[in-house]
Amino acid sequence: MQISINNIEHFKRQALHWANSFDVCCYFDSDHYTSPLSKFDVLIAVGVKDELTAKVGQAFDQLRGFRDRYQGWVLGYLSYDLKNEIEQLTSTNADHLHFPDLYFFAPEHLLLIKGDKLHIISADAERVYGLITEVELPIPEPTPKIQVSSRFSKEEYLSAFEQIRQHIVRGDIYVTNFCQEFYTEDICVNPLSVFEELNKLSPTPFATFFKHYQQFILCASPERFLAKRGRKLISQPIKGTAKRGNTEIEDHSIKEQLRHDPKEQQENVMVVDLVRNDLTRSAKPGTVRAEELFGIYTFQQVHQMISTVTCELQEGLSAINAIRNSFPMGSMTGAPKLSAIKLMEQYERTKRGVYSGAVGYMSPDDDMDLNVVIRTILYNADNGYLSFQVGSAITFDAVAAQEYDECLLKAQAIMKVLKADIDQ
Repeated sequence: MQISINNIEHFKRQALHWANSFDVCCYFDSDHYTSPLSKFDVLIAVGVKDELTAKVGQAFDQLRGFRDRYQGWVLGYLSYDLKNEIEQLTSTNADHLHFPDLYFFAPEHLLLIKGDKLHIISADAERVYGLITEVELPIPEPTPKIQVSSRFSKEEYLSAFEQIRQHIVRGDIYVTNFCQEFYTEDICVNPLSVFEELNKLSPTPFATFFKHYQQFILCASPERFLAKRGRKLISQPIKGTAKRGNTEIEDHSIKEQLRHDPKEQQENVMVVDLVRNDLTRSAKPGTVRAEELFGIYTFQQVHQMISTVTCELQEGLSAINAIRNSFPMGSMTGAPKLSAIKLMEQYERTKRGVYSGAVGYMSPDDDMDLNVVIRTILYNADNGYLSFQVGSAITFDAVAAQEYDECLLKAQAIMKVLKADIDQ
């Protein structure tokens, strides 16, 4: 079923609220950021025809089997800790969210919006459309003010930063991504209201509302981990962040400073080299290249330095193998990748879980698109635990206090939505 919609923004909200009435749903919104890679402006998948819940161990094999059974649309997420399946690694840090390591589902109903055109894929498309248009939108609920705790005091963060930097001095690693968690316990929030407020305050091209029973991913990610279009793989790592200016002139000046900042360029090119290396494992020989280096992109809250790395997929290699070969993403790990991952397990105080994992879809034509789970609130309604993590890159030239401030800048929109005060 395909029709034109007059008030697309109103319909999107109706469809999202209708989707939230199901036990499982996901909502992907590009928030009007245009990209030649985009298959849609909004995708909404609702209800479970079948699902895969997997633990670290054989998760990628199980995902391959699930994909073989369902050649249509499948959607889901991969947690960062699948690294333990790819390499001989462990995770012993605390996990209070208890999300599955991997979850994918084949939906009962799927809506695709492009421009003012709506396409409904469902056994009962007309009924689905009717139910959505009958939804009466509630008055937005203000999120109550929340007291947020940090796993690190500022002093502890600065101390850990300097210890990590000594590993760089010794040559153990040359770049890493060090993450810290902010959290609150025994809290009751309306996840959909929180997401709508976050998406309004910080619209991004990979915005996601993902409901998995009583667990929620409320995501304002600007970053693409890995996409497949035909035989082409595309990764767009972000390294380099700057605040927005108060005036157009100040904003332009900040962008130019970011564009030419040697430290930010150094971080970005290190990650580009890492992504190039990761893609080589899936690439037809000689096809890996950086299509764009140090691109500056502006979002509501920040400016970002983004590069684009591509390759042609090897013949006979599946999309899932390509994901495995590049996971976890270089922008959230470091280099050498394995050494950086091991070190961060020692210094971080929380299991990353879904944070710095990926959420996305695989489509009937065997294309896929996965984001990087950053700028994201994770919420378990069963135990009332709400969490968000932020990280920044550490290199030899990095300054601890500046990286701490960058973490707070990245968390700015979430903190504003939650009206959060940090208790350290």
